[in-house]
Amino acid sequence: MDFLLTPDPGLVFWTTLTFGILAFVLKKFAWGPILDALKFREETIEHSLQAAERAKTEVEDLAKLRQEMIDSAKNERDELLKETRELKDKILSEARSEAQLEANKMIESARKQIKAEKLIAIKDLKKQVAVMSIDIASNIIESELKDEGKQKEIIDKYLDNVNFN
Repeated sequence: MDFLLTPDPGLVFWTTLTFGILAFVLKKFAWGPILDALKFREETIEHSLQAAERAKTEVEDLAKLRQEMIDSAKNERDELLKETRELKDKILSEARSEAQLEANKMIESARKQIKAEKLIAIKDLKKQVAVMSIDIASNIIESELKDEGKQKEIIDKYLDNVNFN
């Protein structure tokens, strides 16, 4: 077991040479591509993280824009509803006043028509009364005034009662 504690110089030389060649071959063909692949993967992950961050920022910006658009739409809707209510109230008020004016005109027209018809009815009634009075008077006169003295007496009596304004 002594050979394990005292190395042989030839063995050390060949072991070192083999280790150097193996290290050179591994560096040339294994570590380079492995390190390049790791570096490429690191860059890809970095780009992906940056893209994700940009996407997250864009999503947040879009969410803010969407909320602003929703708020703006709500405000426009509220404004339109307010204007619509005001317009409705104005139209109703105008319609009420026009209806009131029309009703007043119709009432006034009806009053005038009633008054005119009343005057016509009164005139007709007066005509009928006058005609009937004349008929009655002519019948009375005819029957009672056959006597000339009685005729004079009645005429004088009626002339005294007549009021000449």
